[in-house]
Amino acid sequence: MPNELDGAVAVDFPLWGEHPKTQWVAVNTPSDRIPSHGTDMLGQRFAYDLLQVDSRRGLHDHPAGTFCRLIFGVRARDCYAWGAEIHAPFDGEIVRASDGVGERRWIHPLRELVLVLKNAATFSPDRLPSVLGNHVIMQSGDIFAGFAHLVPGSVTVEAGQTVRRGDVLGRVGHTGNSTSPHLHFQLMDSPELMTAKGVPCAFRAYEVLRDGSWESVENGVPRKVDRIRYEAANE
Repeated sequence: MPNELDGAVAVDFPLWGEHPKTQWVAVNTPSDRIPSHGTDMLGQRFAYDLLQVDSRRGLHDHPAGTFCRLIFGVRARDCYAWGAEIHAPFDGEIVRASDGVGERRWIHPLRELVLVLKNAATFSPDRLPSVLGNHVIMQSGDIFAGFAHLVPGSVTVEAGQTVRRGDVLGRVGHTGNSTSPHLHFQLMDSPELMTAKGVPCAFRAYEVLRDGSWESVENGVPRKVDRIRYEAANE
């Protein structure tokens, strides 16, 4: 049976740089399962959720310990990923740029999970903003890229604008269907999310942390267990 990721469209990794004590992780990735989010809806068959974590075992996206987070919660803006710049992964044109959705400033895991499940159970086309949060869709030929959950007021582009690879589109946030600040990123064949089909996506170049050393990867699809980074100098 053919691998659905064979011939995946390769684009730049949209999150640049590395904090000395943190790395990016694809907590949802088509390398581990397809559909990566358990559904083909909204063009997300091959979508990624990119989270920034520290070096502790597991997925710690905030300096607080697990017990503290579960009991008291944490501020969204204190999570490692919050505010990270999102870069255009290819040259293209902005099709849609939506801002103004408010952000939940305090994260409590149980509340976030309940909100996500509620949005899923009551989803309808008119509730798209409550799912996507602040978001951007850009186009190159017949390929469209979607970026969701951006910080309010951080979107730097507008519909019809031409952008170059590396241009900043906005910043990682915690709006819409999000349990913690992260970037939801996907490729699809249409900007119309209700009918779009997901397009397999690989990243042209990034590095993976293996046995304490960074190893280069080309045209790869990160696994959930991979700690990854991307520097513009890799081009």
